[in-house]
Amino acid sequence: MFKKILVANRGEIAVRVIRACREMGIGTVAVYSEPDADALHVRLADEAVLIGPAQSSESYLKGEKIISAAKETGAEAIHPGYGFLSENAGFVRKAKEAGIVFIGPEPEAMEAMGGKISAREIAIGADVPVVPGTNRPLASLDDAEATAEEVGYPVMLKASAGGGGKGMRLVNEAKEMRSAFETARSEALAGFGDDSVYIEKAVVKPRHIEIQVFGDSYGNYAHLGERECSIQRRHQKVIEEAPSPINDPDLRSRMGECAVKVAQAVNYVGAGTVEFLLSDVDRSFYFLEMNTRLQVEHPVTELVTGIDLVREQINVANGGKLSFSQEDIEITGHAIECRVYAEDPENNFLPSPGRIERLRLPQGPGVRDDGGVYEGADVTIHYDPMISKLCAYGRDREEAIGRMRRALVEYRVDGIKTTIPFFRKVMEDEVFISGKLDTGFISGFNERRSLDQSDEVRDDLAIVAAALAFSDSEKAKMSSVRPVQAESKWTQAARIAGLRSR
Repeated sequence: MFKKILVANRGEIAVRVIRACREMGIGTVAVYSEPDADALHVRLADEAVLIGPAQSSESYLKGEKIISAAKETGAEAIHPGYGFLSENAGFVRKAKEAGIVFIGPEPEAMEAMGGKISAREIAIGADVPVVPGTNRPLASLDDAEATAEEVGYPVMLKASAGGGGKGMRLVNEAKEMRSAFETARSEALAGFGDDSVYIEKAVVKPRHIEIQVFGDSYGNYAHLGERECSIQRRHQKVIEEAPSPINDPDLRSRMGECAVKVAQAVNYVGAGTVEFLLSDVDRSFYFLEMNTRLQVEHPVTELVTGIDLVREQINVANGGKLSFSQEDIEITGHAIECRVYAEDPENNFLPSPGRIERLRLPQGPGVRDDGGVYEGADVTIHYDPMISKLCAYGRDREEAIGRMRRALVEYRVDGIKTTIPFFRKVMEDEVFISGKLDTGFISGFNERRSLDQSDEVRDDLAIVAAALAFSDSEKAKMSSVRPVQAESKWTQAARIAGLRSR
């Protein structure tokens, strides 16, 4: 087994990997940028190496600095976490040339699945259903308009090299195409250095379902069930569950088989995730993309399967076989994850950087918090604002929701805005509780909240109107004057409240 691993990341995922290594008796090396000098992952690692200034392009994305740090400290392997260099095939090749093991798939598999168009072609070749659309970049606006007419509106424009919602635009009708096409290409070029985009048919009110897959270098493959990832803001997930509230064993089996086919098609080694869109109307599903790394939401899969995915990654990268077979996988109970961001949900989820003045973490049965901060830590403007992943596990979905509610009440973060208040409201939402989810959940949730708040305002105004009427009525009695004026005020206040006077 490896004696020392360098963790090429920061925040909660770096902490997660460091803890797994410590359990396995493996030494750890953290890398950090200047503003992360006192970060939690730096405090927990056995060694730490400064790799540059705040800008990711000069620190966490600087592959040669990370490889140099690994060589200097004697680290035999690099765990990339997710984001940054986790899906950079060029970095993987450089690490291999330096004699350092990359804990992840081969660069060829990364490249094959990294481009959404090539990934679609691979899925089609593996007899896996894909969303109708193009298997080539769009040549021009005219090409986009003609293709959209052929596929049929609504359509989705997507960056070929994209991810995280960048370069993605929903186009409902022809008049929206020019603006959407130009914006998608601009975002794609800025975000990925590649302005190529393609078109897919937009699936109306789909669920976003992903399947966790695992492969080793001996040709063994298995899937570990599905995760429901439909609750998203700006095409990024905020709440995930395992299993999906649909909880259909036959559907799980069929989707799992398709996910394994995709992994086998590129000789995939390690942990990966195959994402699908699922129609809640007829349960048809379509391949979306494959993420060639560990996912943010991996803890919910760990909770319902009992398998430590990070430990398994390290074992497979060290030349070991999968410690389980498909027949060993059993989904037990239900798990929910809320991504706690330093964001203001009342202000369109804008980042809320600052110092965490007070931090009280939830505890008790079925609660897990994968955090990357501590009381007194600074949340900077330079990186993703996620501070932790709060998970709740129960024997069934109802118990998991109950435990998540309790955990969110216990969770306290002072000094910055967080998404915790938003999650508290979601856990009480009737649509969420019913499990009738789709990728438009948050917009629908906001509409329901707006209506609820309007009702509350009308109720408050009605109470004020009644109080005014009663007060004037009492004054009228004392002066022996008929309370005509009081009745008039009640009628007026009730009208303001949007109620009919009785």
